Amino acid sequence: MPSREPRRKNSSGASAAPIAILTDFGYRDHYVGVMKGVIATIAPIVRVIDITHGILAQSVTAGAIALAQSWRFFPKRTVFVAVVDPGVGTSRLPIAIDTRAGARFVGPDNGVLYLAAKDAGIRRLVELRASKYRLATVSSTFHGRDIFAPAAAWLWKGTPITALGPTIAKMRELVIEAAIQRGKTLEGKVIYVDGFGNLLTNIDRAMLEAFAASFRAAPLLVRIAKGTSMEIFQAYGDVPSGAPLATLGSFGLLEIAVRDGNAACHFELSEGTPVTVTVSK
Repeated sequence: MPSREPRRKNSSGASAAPIAILTDFGYRDHYVGVMKGVIATIAPIVRVIDITHGILAQSVTAGAIALAQSWRFFPKRTVFVAVVDPGVGTSRLPIAIDTRAGARFVGPDNGVLYLAAKDAGIRRLVELRASKYRLATVSSTFHGRDIFAPAAAWLWKGTPITALGPTIAKMRELVIEAAIQRGKTLEGKVIYVDGFGNLLTNIDRAMLEAFAASFRAAPLLVRIAKGTSMEIFQAYGDVPSGAPLATLGSFGLLEIAVRDGNAACHFELSEGTPVTVTVSK
């Protein structure tokens, strides 16, 4: 097996991996651009990658899911900044996380970082308290600019995470309710709606395959509120245009879609909607 090439660092000792940003700030205002300006002032040569700024406003769960689905596709020492922060300016802590997988995470301690950090293996948590590594004036409404962007840039430059503030014992967890099997029915719910209107559920591939196997791989039917039962197809293109379907998408989760359409609009449904999978008679 070929040896793994060591991670390169630039002349300042900083990682060659990027800083990646995820927010619910949208694309209309200047907020993301200002965060990038702060980062560029501290670390002029860093690559900054936008994961998305289209997270549903104040949806910590949606931000957490998107970050958890993204982090593993980036270089090992990437610094992730996630700002979905309805509690900005309150007693919730600003934190940074180092992980066994090498990824670093910066953001509010409200659950938005939890799923990704747990997947990556939490090694150390710190509160972002050191005044040296934040802007001189900190507003009560824009910690993305004043605390999180500077912390991410300094981490990227090689500043030890422990210099950013004191170690803390735990972070706020975010738990996605698991689907439940009741006899011949698998009961789940919609946990995320993507930009195409696909309704992603908390029923993953492993759970669905185990459920099918327990009934000798009998055909399965998926039902969502305001809709008739649907079969599970391999791809969107396996049904006629405008037809609803269920499929296992790129998240590895069962999702409800409408070919060439928008399932969220078609069914007038969103997060929390019950979804059931049953064995076809």
